[in-house]
Amino acid sequence: MITTLIGPAMRAPKLVLVLVGVAFLVCGALGSQASARLSNGGFVATDSESARVADILGRDYNMSGMQLVLTVESDGGVQGAASTARGRDIDEQLRGDSRVSKVVSPWTDPQLSGLLVSRDKRIGLIVASVRGDENIAPAAAHDLAGAFVGSRDGVTIHAGGQAMVLAETGQQTEKDLAIAEAIALPLTVLLLIWFLRSAVAAAIPFITGIAAIAGTSAVLYLLTFVVELSVFALNITTAIGLALAIDYSLLIIGRYREEIAGGRDRDAALVLAMQRGGRAVAFSGTTVGIALIGMSFFPMAFLRSLAYAGLAVVALSIVLTLTMVPVLLTLLGERINRKPLREARPVQEGFLYRVARTVQRRPVLCALPVLALLVLFGSPIFGLKLGLPDDRVLPSSVQSRQVGDLLRDRFADNATGTVHIVVSPTGGGADPGDLGVYSAVLSTVPEVQAVTGPAGSFAGGQPAGPADPTARHGDSAHLTVSSKVDPYSEQGQRQLDALHAIPKPAGTQVLFGGLAQQTADSTAGIKEGFPKAVVWIAVTTFILLLLLTGSVVLPLKALVLNVLSLSATFGALVWIFQDGHLGGLGTLATGYTIATLPVLLFCVAFGLSMDYEVFLLARFTEEWKRSGRTRADNDDAVALGIARSGRIVTAAALLMAVIFVGIASSGVTMNRMLGVGLALAVLMDATLVRMVLVPAFMRLLGTANWWAPARSRPLLEKAALRE
Repeated sequence: MITTLIGPAMRAPKLVLVLVGVAFLVCGALGSQASARLSNGGFVATDSESARVADILGRDYNMSGMQLVLTVESDGGVQGAASTARGRDIDEQLRGDSRVSKVVSPWTDPQLSGLLVSRDKRIGLIVASVRGDENIAPAAAHDLAGAFVGSRDGVTIHAGGQAMVLAETGQQTEKDLAIAEAIALPLTVLLLIWFLRSAVAAAIPFITGIAAIAGTSAVLYLLTFVVELSVFALNITTAIGLALAIDYSLLIIGRYREEIAGGRDRDAALVLAMQRGGRAVAFSGTTVGIALIGMSFFPMAFLRSLAYAGLAVVALSIVLTLTMVPVLLTLLGERINRKPLREARPVQEGFLYRVARTVQRRPVLCALPVLALLVLFGSPIFGLKLGLPDDRVLPSSVQSRQVGDLLRDRFADNATGTVHIVVSPTGGGADPGDLGVYSAVLSTVPEVQAVTGPAGSFAGGQPAGPADPTARHGDSAHLTVSSKVDPYSEQGQRQLDALHAIPKPAGTQVLFGGLAQQTADSTAGIKEGFPKAVVWIAVTTFILLLLLTGSVVLPLKALVLNVLSLSATFGALVWIFQDGHLGGLGTLATGYTIATLPVLLFCVAFGLSMDYEVFLLARFTEEWKRSGRTRADNDDAVALGIARSGRIVTAAALLMAVIFVGIASSGVTMNRMLGVGLALAVLMDATLVRMVLVPAFMRLLGTANWWAPARSRPLLEKAALRE
């Protein structure tokens, strides 16, 4: 297949390049429309308890949509003439807007003043439920807020709430992508020129990478017609596509130059480079794709969408590498080399070869400190706590983040912490009196302000106000639990557990909703899907590496080392971002890690780390199979493989790290954590693991590295993945 792709490149390279150019323009035109079609949410499974409650509230209680919170602040106080006039005016306009299903404010709902007025009485809250899902409500909320925010007549209005957070996260993510590209692309060009010692040679991976960006954006646009696709795919998959296209191009160019240096003519060198290097590219891309498929085992649309998008982008990177690189090599020819490569010094004189031999002479002495360092880095992972993203993922300059800070700092109760409970009859139905008793007991849970429903309003176990006549639909009831705590915090989760523990009325089904329940559902979904994803990735990766190497031992070694380096990466992220060390690298430490991030980082980083492992194992296997297969030959295969592929692996890792640092420049905490995590993972993997632990372990195991059951060898030889 790879040889078939080379034919057109060698016979008609200009025609192929023109076709690729046309495709680039088409992809650019399509991709420019992608951001407008991306989803802002998807962090909670659609069949979760909180999602079911949201559906019931929208269908039966006219409470569909997401929260828009407007703060009305004035020196004259909430009850001053200016605040009252402005607050009533906004309340009236929102109630008359078809995009809003419900509005509460201290000026029209005085019984809620304790919840909606700040402790210093200067700020009042208008809380509106905006109709629509995570794709519709944020845009509507942003449009609604635009008509009110700002200062006028001594009153200042700011907008926040979950709907605004999602809207501004999408806007920030789009801005961050432009900044990331502005950082990564120039540095990538400079590093490519440095690594390849030629501006002409550097143009090949750079052009391929630019084509990957255009192609990725087009892929994202087309995928939005098939699946709900997260706005975070814009940054993540663009970075993956750019990184892989450049890495794979480097591998092909490095192998092409090596064959030229070995005395082959250009055509023969290109064929061999594409056969052997192209095999590693196709195989490596498959392992990355396998890791990304792991995200599809989770119930959240956010992770599933990234799995589909990532898989498509990996396939695109492989296709671009196997088509554009041979075309450009054919057209540019010897111009990619500043000096004849046949004069290159022997590989045994190189730095990486000497490092490998040094490690092989004292494998235990070299490996133990590295293992201890990785274990130390990984130790904070035992303190990992999961939660959902809120406004604190945004920079402090963003409006919805400022509103969130106000709610946490200046209000006795948390307007976003409301827990919604739907009580539905089962069998013969519930005794109406039991609902009042249930509401009263719920109100005794610590940090609960009040419980309001069709049986009345209760606080501290005692009646505190009239019933809500709109809180009944047929035989079912809706209870509103006003809470004083942050729904994303550990305290919020403990309160939710305490509410769940209250015995429900006989003959009823009780479902919980709200942000605290969404956090619990998301965490449960992660815990449910993670074992399946791990088994899928481990088994399929093992099989592929078995087919690549013919060894049972080498795939196991690769899996163990990958898990070790990933654990160290996770531990470092917990220590920095969750616990707040190093100033959280400019982010606000909330005491928990965004629930979907460990999964995303695990799948992406595992795939990219295995990417380098494939490069090395393919070369080790090639050197081993043409040797006498003794213990000394094993050591030679490892040293030569590291020396010949290690420079490309190191260069590729550094280039990937630069691209991921571009993501880390993001103002969105989740993107920053992901960028830092991926940069740490690839650098750790390409240095400590590949340069020290791999040669140390392979030296200790000797010829046992290549062991496979005798009866399976003929089958493995027949099924081996060849050029």
